[in-house]
Amino acid sequence: MFFLRLLVSFFELGLMIVLSGLIIYVIYRVFIKANPEFDMEEEIIRGNPAVGILVSGIMVSAALMLRKGVGASVGMFRLSISAPADVAFPLWQTALLTLGHLVITLFFAIFTISLTLRLFGRMVNKLNPALRLGEQVRQGNLAVGILLAAVVFIATLYVGEGVSALTKALVPQPRIGTIQIME
Repeated sequence: MFFLRLLVSFFELGLMIVLSGLIIYVIYRVFIKANPEFDMEEEIIRGNPAVGILVSGIMVSAALMLRKGVGASVGMFRLSISAPADVAFPLWQTALLTLGHLVITLFFAIFTISLTLRLFGRMVNKLNPALRLGEQVRQGNLAVGILLAAVVFIATLYVGEGVSALTKALVPQPRIGTIQIME
């Protein structure tokens, strides 16, 4: 049993290393392409610190949300491996479920962060039409970059728990028996 737990732990570590690299790349590409106001990648190449701070905040926030969503799948994987063979899910099914949870969580991360930034931008523009946040970030306004990164972090703190609850609810659990409490 000890060696099985150790093997599963090493597999999880390897999976998380691969996923972290893949997730970082996907989040970066998606959010760079999702900004319609200006070319974020070009601004990063130019050394615009406000864009760098905002993109960093988006990437960290999306990764935190994805981590919450994948946690339930990792628990399901651990249970499937350690459960008796007649009640455990096949490994391919567990892998597909994990991939599905990752895709669902990525969708929620993209949707939440994009919606939050757009909503916040519209609310600020109503209060002060001259303060166009996207333009301020493009011009390198560090204060606005930090402010928008904080908006993304705050949204992640609230929505991350909901994403975690949703993915936990979507994770099927193998049946490992019944307990009779009273006769």
